This record gives sequence, structure tokens and C-alpha cells, in this order.
Amino acid sequence: MTHDHDLVLRPTEAQTAAALNPPAGRNGGDLVVETLAGLGATTVFGLPGQHALGMFDALRRSSLSYVGLRVENNAGFAADAYGRITGEVAPLLLSTGPGALMALAALQESAAASAPVLAIGSQVPTAGLGGGRHGYLHELRDQQASFRDVVKSVHTARTQSQIPSAIAAAWESALTAPHGPVWVEIPQDVLLAPTTLPVVTAMDATPHEVVPRPELTAVAAHLLSGAARPAIIAGGGVVRSDASGKLLALAEKLNAPVVTTFGGKGAFPWEHPLSLQSWLEDRHTTDFLESADVLLVVGSGLGELSSNYHTFAPRGRVIQIEADAGKLESNHPALGIHADARLALSALLETVEEREDDTAAASVRTVLDRVRARIAAQELTLEQQVLASVREALPDDAPSFWDMTILAYWAWSAFDARHPNTMHSAQGAGGLGYGFPAALGAAAADPTRPVLAVSGDGGAMYSIAELATARQYDLPVTWLIVDDGGYGILREYMQDTFGEATATELSRPDFVALAESFGVPAVRTTPQSLAEDLAKSLTEPGPSVVVLPAVLRMFAPTHL
Repeated sequence: MTHDHDLVLRPTEAQTAAALNPPAGRNGGDLVVETLAGLGATTVFGLPGQHALGMFDALRRSSLSYVGLRVENNAGFAADAYGRITGEVAPLLLSTGPGALMALAALQESAAASAPVLAIGSQVPTAGLGGGRHGYLHELRDQQASFRDVVKSVHTARTQSQIPSAIAAAWESALTAPHGPVWVEIPQDVLLAPTTLPVVTAMDATPHEVVPRPELTAVAAHLLSGAARPAIIAGGGVVRSDASGKLLALAEKLNAPVVTTFGGKGAFPWEHPLSLQSWLEDRHTTDFLESADVLLVVGSGLGELSSNYHTFAPRGRVIQIEADAGKLESNHPALGIHADARLALSALLETVEEREDDTAAASVRTVLDRVRARIAAQELTLEQQVLASVREALPDDAPSFWDMTILAYWAWSAFDARHPNTMHSAQGAGGLGYGFPAALGAAAADPTRPVLAVSGDGGAMYSIAELATARQYDLPVTWLIVDDGGYGILREYMQDTFGEATATELSRPDFVALAESFGVPAVRTTPQSLAEDLAKSLTEPGPSVVVLPAVLRMFAPTHL
């Protein structure tokens, strides 16, 4: 009998010869880029720094494409988007200390949104590790500690022979559901030292599947089949696991209305008779979901935004499918099923019984009519016109990336993402500056289709330097900047809460002139000409900027 652990891959004569005679002029950095290529990476993001130069020198001897941004946090956002769009690991090369720490906010967004980012940072020389105060440039007592609370896993390579295994382990961690960012550290001297180790060839880092337990899916199928008023909340896990087709089939088999979370935009057809769309910040939707006797929650932890700011209190039985075990029943008691959304939905689809219900579609129409009536009573014509113009101008399959800005908050609820995995925002961690650098990462992943970024003027200033990156790599990103003269949503919050806004008003540049100084064409538009100007910019090659001076308002909240 032959056991799996008895199987050894034997090198060919050519492989043996190559291993015995590695090319000259390689260093530890070569082992990093060779491992990444061996694992299947094609593109890396980053920003060089003194302690990381070994990795960057090795890039010129590799087949990897490099996209360098101007700020580490923006490089992290670009990698985040690349990981979301492709579903593949996005390598992010960073230096020590300030360079590494500058990427933390981006990695927090990747953790919250489950984006597979492999951050590889350098360290001070090996002699400086261990917490002593040696006075090395960029020295931290424990650099890993700064990342441990943010990323999914932390890995260290203190010798060159440890590099391939450390990176492969991190790669596997990043791609095992739930996806997430990981951190690898390698000291400067290990990266710079010449190496005689063989060239790294193919590496295997197959992620583990998170398979549902059959006894749990059997109970879930029984509950759903016998439900009188089932409903489904579809989160980002449905999009990440490419399970939209399974979700549609299950909803139709059960005749169950579906609402998508803001992270799950596009997981269910917007105009489907069973679609409650994404109006989670609306009490009419909340009431409907609370009235379900069986509520299936797939790929969502029912956090703050997905629960109408924790005012949602389900009265029926909750079934929660979630790949992140820490999110199971973290907000509501449920039949918790720790599983990848696609695998769990497949199991349910095979076992639920078809359920007849002539009232489900009518119930959905009633809820949406009430939502529309509530919005219509608030005189928000400008906001709806602007959002409709963006939808009109944007090709159906073009990805869009939204910063934390009022138009994005409207889009979370009201924008029809016509395909799965095309609408993304920073709503996971909620940091400013996401939209434009993330769009650059998506364009690097697929430069054959236009990409839209949406920012306010405050958020735009976080990433204005990346206009140089867009121009340098000629990336097809159109950046819509809604200029309202400040931090618009904070202005609104403060006026509503305190009667007056403080520290929200901003001096800002002439965005059109500034973009043109980078060699990026730009236009100032109006709400009436937005659809035409935006569509024109999206069809032209390379980067462009569209500036819309407008003060937008949010619809009234229902959770207060």
C-alpha cells in the first residue's frame, strides 16, 4: 500500500542540473519574488524603502509586473482591490517601521472586507531583532505586534531557507475562507545577502475548504422547507465565494425574498421579483426581515451597517452561514454553520424542498413602495439624479470603487450593481482615501475595461498623489470627485447633533487644474451634464478626472 506521505516528487535531470547550478547575482530578495511567481502571482504592489531594497532589486530579474504607488496606505488599497476583483492573492511589498505602519489602515480594510492581501515587509538586520534598543533606522521593539491585531496571520523568515515556506504558508492563509490580509517579515540582511540556494520553482499552497457539517445543513433545509415567511440576507461572502448563481437558484426554489448587504452588492439581481435590493438602512426593510419566521443569513456577520445600526431584532429562527467562525452568532442567536457560502448554498440547494408562495413577490413590492415613498417625501431629487447619472454612464460590467462620502452612502442602499463583484467600497473599516487607489489596483488587474472611482473632496486629498501613478502606468480609471467644500457627512452629523459643525470645512485645490498638472485630463461638470461627461471620460483611454461641485444630503436615518 502506498500512502500519500510516501509520495515524493522526484526532480528531472534538467531540474537537478538547474538546482545544482543556480544563476549568479541572486540574493534573498530573489527567493521572495521567485516564491511569489511559483505560487502564481503575476502582479505586485508596493513602495521601496531602505531595508526592503533586496526585494525590489530582485524584481528586475523576475517576470512579475510591479505597480508602485506614492503612499504605502494607497498601495495597500490598490492590492486590496486587486484581491477582491481577481480572487487571487495580491502581494504588497513594504519597508520597515514608517513604511510598514503606513499600510495598517489599508490592511484593516482588507481584514474587514476579506481581501486576500499578502504584505511582505522588511525588518531591521537580524542583530537588531528581539526588542533591544539598538538604534537602527526604523527600529520598532516588536514590529509584528503592530500587525497582529489587524491581519489574519503573521509569519517570519529569519534565514533564507525559511523564505519560501513562510510565504507559502501566508499565501495559503490569505486564500483560506474567509480571505484576508497576512503579514510576512524578513530582516534586511537576509534579503541582501547573496544566495546559492536553487531557484524556487512551483510551490503548492492550496487553501483549505471550509465545508459545512451535513447535520447542520439538514436542519437548515428542514427549517427553510417548512417556513411560512422565509427571507434571505446575502452578504459579501456570497460575492467572494462566487455563489450568486447558487443564491438565485435557492431563493427561487424557496420563493424567499432577498436583501443584499452593502458588502454583498450585486449578489442578487436588483430587479428580480424577490429582490428587496439593499435598503438595509430603512425601517420598512428591517420590519420585514424581523417578521420572517426563518431568516437565512449568508456570508454576513450582521454587523452595524447590516443590522440598521443594531436595531434589527429578528423574531423568527435565524440560520447563519459564515466562513469566519468568530462572526457566528456574534450578534444574534442562530443555527450557526461555519462554511464557505458557495459550499453551504450548494448543500442547501440539493436538500430543500420546493416551496410555493404566491405572496412573496407582492410583499417585496409593498416594502419597496414604502421605501420609495419615504425617500420621495424628503425632497432629495438632486441626490437621486446624481446617482442615476452615475449608473447611466457606467458600463454594466465596469468595476466601481467608492470612498467614504455621501454619494457612496446613497449607493450602498440605492445603486444597482448589475454584476457581482463590481461595486466595492471602504465600508468594512470605514477609512478615508480608498476609492481612487483601489480603482488603480482593479485597473492593474484588468486594464481592458474602464474603472470608476468616487470620492468627496476631503477623501480625494488622501490620495491625490496617486494621479502620478495613474499617469505613469496609464491606467483606465475615471475619478469622480464630488466637491462640497469639506467633510460633508461629518458636517451633517455635527449640525444634526450639536446644531453647528466644527472642523469640517476645508480649503481645497482646483481639482481640474491639479489633475491637468499631472497630465491627467479633467473636466468640471454639473448635475445636468454629469451623465454625458462621465460617460465620455469612461470611454477614453488612460486616467481622467470629473469634478462635480455639489452639496449632497443623506436621506433621514430610521434607527434613531
